[in-house]
Amino acid sequence: MFRRIAAAVAATAALTLAAPPAVAQAATAACTPASGSPRCQVWTGKVSWVADGDTLRVDLAGDGTKALKSIRLIGVQAMEQTVYSPNPAKRRGDCHSLAATARVEQLVKAGGGTVRLTSISAASRSGDRPLRSAAVKINGRWVDIGQDLIRRGHALWLPFGGEWAWDDAYRRAAEAAAAERRNLYDTDTCGSGPDQSAGLTLTVNPDPDGSDDQNLNGEWFRIGNPSAQAVPVAGWWVRDSALRRYTLPAGTVVPAGGEIFVHVGRGSATASHKYWGLNQPIFTNYDPAKRSFGDGGYLFDPRGDLRAWMIYP
Repeated sequence: MFRRIAAAVAATAALTLAAPPAVAQAATAACTPASGSPRCQVWTGKVSWVADGDTLRVDLAGDGTKALKSIRLIGVQAMEQTVYSPNPAKRRGDCHSLAATARVEQLVKAGGGTVRLTSISAASRSGDRPLRSAAVKINGRWVDIGQDLIRRGHALWLPFGGEWAWDDAYRRAAEAAAAERRNLYDTDTCGSGPDQSAGLTLTVNPDPDGSDDQNLNGEWFRIGNPSAQAVPVAGWWVRDSALRRYTLPAGTVVPAGGEIFVHVGRGSATASHKYWGLNQPIFTNYDPAKRSFGDGGYLFDPRGDLRAWMIYP
C-alpha cells in the first residue's frame, strides 16, 4: 500500500512544497537521459563553496543578485557534518562525511564551478533549501553529482516524494556500491569495530499488512547473527535513509544464531524486541504506479561504520 514518507526529525529529511525565493525563470528539459524521463525545470549557477556532501552554496544565474542560495541535492543523504567551512582543514563531522564533501568539491572544480540544477517542481524544498539535482560538465559530458556520490559509496540513496525522476538510477547505483563494498559499504572504514567478523545481517519490513499508519510495529528492522558467538550491540543504531536513528539500549545482545527486532512504533521492550516509539511509519513503499521506488534500512556500529543494510526493492 502506498503511503506518504514520514516527516523526518531533521530538516534534511523533509520535503515540503512551499513558495521558493524569487529566482530567474527556469528553462525545461528532460530530467535524466532515461527513456520516459519527466520534464524538469533547469537553472544554472556558480558554486561558491560546498557546505557538505549534500548541500551546495550557489550564486544562481539570472536572479539579479549575488546572494548565495543553499541548494539541497535530490536523492542523496551524506553522513552528518558538524562544522562547516570553505576551508577543508576546519571541517568536522561523522565518519564518511568529510570524504563526501571532498568528492563534491572535486567534481565542482572539474566542472569549472558551474552547475546545472534541475527539479520536477520549482517549489520542492528540504527545510528552507531549494531541492535540486545538480550536474557538472566534465570533458563535454554532464556528470550527475548525486549519482556519482551514491555509486562511489559516499552517500545513501534518499528518496524524496515528488522528485522521483532519479530514484531508479540512484537505487541501482547504491546496490552496485554495496556489492562492491565501496566507502560506506566497507564495514571497517572507520576503524575495526566490535565483533567485526560476526557478519551481522539486516532485514527490514517496509510494507506491513493493512494500513502502515495503523500498523507501525509491522514496520521493523531485524538484526540477525549467523555467528556462533553472541554479539553485544548496545550503542549501535539503525536508521532509514533519513537522518533519524534509533540507538540500541544498554544490555542489548543479538544471540548466537539468533535475531532481534526494532519495531517502529511503541511497545514494551524485551530482550529480542525493541521499540523506536515513533508515531508515523518511516519506510517508503515500493509502488512504481504512484512514483514510489523504495528505500533502505541500515545498521551502524558506534564507530560510524555501516555494518549491515538492506536496499529495496
